[in-house]
Amino acid sequence: MALVNIKIEGKAYQVESNLTVLEACRKCGYNIPSLCSFMNGRCSLASCRVCLVEVKGARGLVASCAYPVNEGMEITISSPKAVEARRTSVELILSNHHKDCLQCEKNGRCELLEVSKMVGAREGKYIGTMTPSTKDELAPSIIRDTGKCILCGRCIETCKELQGLGILGFENRGFKTIVSPAQNRSFLNSPCMQCGQCVLVCPTGALMEKSEISKVDEALKAGKYVICQVAPAVRATIAEEFGKKIGTNGTKKMIAALHRLGFYRVFDVNFGADLTIMEEGSELLERIKNKGVLPQITSCSPGWINYMEYYYSDLIPNVSTCKSPHQMQGAITKSYFAKSHDIDPKDIFVVSIMPCVAKKFEKDRPEMEVNGLRDVDAVLTTRELAKLIKRSGINWDKLPEDEEFDQDLLGQYSGAGVIFGVTGGVMEAALRTAYHELTGKEYGPIALEAVRGLAGVREATIDANGIKLKVAIASGMKNAKVLLDQIREGKSDYAFIEIMGCPGGCINGGGQPYVKPMFLPNEDDDILETYREKRASVLYSEDERQVIRQSHNNPDIIKLYKDFLGKPLSEKSEELLHTHYNGSREKYPDIKK
Repeated sequence: MALVNIKIEGKAYQVESNLTVLEACRKCGYNIPSLCSFMNGRCSLASCRVCLVEVKGARGLVASCAYPVNEGMEITISSPKAVEARRTSVELILSNHHKDCLQCEKNGRCELLEVSKMVGAREGKYIGTMTPSTKDELAPSIIRDTGKCILCGRCIETCKELQGLGILGFENRGFKTIVSPAQNRSFLNSPCMQCGQCVLVCPTGALMEKSEISKVDEALKAGKYVICQVAPAVRATIAEEFGKKIGTNGTKKMIAALHRLGFYRVFDVNFGADLTIMEEGSELLERIKNKGVLPQITSCSPGWINYMEYYYSDLIPNVSTCKSPHQMQGAITKSYFAKSHDIDPKDIFVVSIMPCVAKKFEKDRPEMEVNGLRDVDAVLTTRELAKLIKRSGINWDKLPEDEEFDQDLLGQYSGAGVIFGVTGGVMEAALRTAYHELTGKEYGPIALEAVRGLAGVREATIDANGIKLKVAIASGMKNAKVLLDQIREGKSDYAFIEIMGCPGGCINGGGQPYVKPMFLPNEDDDILETYREKRASVLYSEDERQVIRQSHNNPDIIKLYKDFLGKPLSEKSEELLHTHYNGSREKYPDIKK
């Protein structure tokens, strides 16, 4: 990339020619505030006007998030004119923003308040017409409060650019403008996949996950056997909620904290991931041997499943019938575990700690129950777990680092289960076992490097005793659509496809810690290009540390089939671990306008 010479505050710098002024300034160590830009400082709207700077020769102040650098450019950030303009922009936003900060779920992490402090904004300087307040709480996953929306457009661009959906848009005009699904519908009454990527980028409390902490409190108070199960990707991010660098492994301290929160058992969903591989891998081999519908597509990501039902329901025959790992594990907890411990399943309350807000929607699906009992009773995001820990007065830094997940029937797991949390991980885990089933040999993890990486679409071909398995991986629906259209057009030659709803996989799920580029420490200037890699490295490192790295070699999985399930795809397995999709979604009435 060609370099250009610029000056910032009179000092000379060389920067890449394809940068915006905002990106260039941040790379050179200047922290310009912004509310509408994200993803490395790029912005297609330039709507908030909080990043205004002076550029010599330009007519008036320019929005640095949308203004490209060029040779010889001279930029001034700290001129009285620019400082006052940025402060005025924030004060005007504050005048139309419903406060109630103490009740706001984003309290302590609100970018609007952080920017307000940064620019010295004065609350009440301007009297505005408050944005109309719509409180959409119908969906199990996401809450929308237009009264807290500052119309930055981040959620709109994320839904459109990352997921290729465009569910959100600006409705009405003037002071009545809001951001919402079409006609101010609820998220539940719109073709939203509930992925929560909009929540990740919202700078205020306008979009938040629907908290289920109170459900857990009630179950503990009622004396239930409250069993906690944690998704693999949570360990890669939980430490961020306590001020640690991105890429810090928080497994041991997280386990210690969960033990202190009063859960009856603390299990790892890696066990459920290993179980999923046994069932999903067997399903794939059965389709191959019996000339079933191919390619088979994974069913672990509930956001992807929601998307499929809305937009590609004709491909239901291609989708694996397996429940996702935490639903499988919940079903086994309320059957096998309950029977082994002589506990009435009705007295067990299963809590899943997930990196995903769509899991909240998934656990409420009518299909996710056996004999009238829900597989999972509550889902907490990584952010909600951090709230629980902080609320309980637990000091993260003083937690021990030697505690383990409970080893009680559902305790052991393999390295294959760990990597479920990153795009390509489900595929790699499945291929490790499928190769063994076809050849009787173990396929080393290093030989599966081809399925790793964070590119939106990837493919590989595995040779197992002359049987060539051509596979593909996609994360984010904009990328998945390419593969799905090929299947629909009859042009796909893959045997197996992994799809994850969130770009990068669960490490970037809608329930994960917020990544706010403007407030990152200087050593993490390029973090928006690397934070997914850093989180992924935690999971791959955990895999490498495991003695057992293939799902079929997990002793607890072997025992489960021997003592209870019989074999993969058995009648008992079908009853507890598999589900179905019919492509129809129950519609709910619109919320009040």
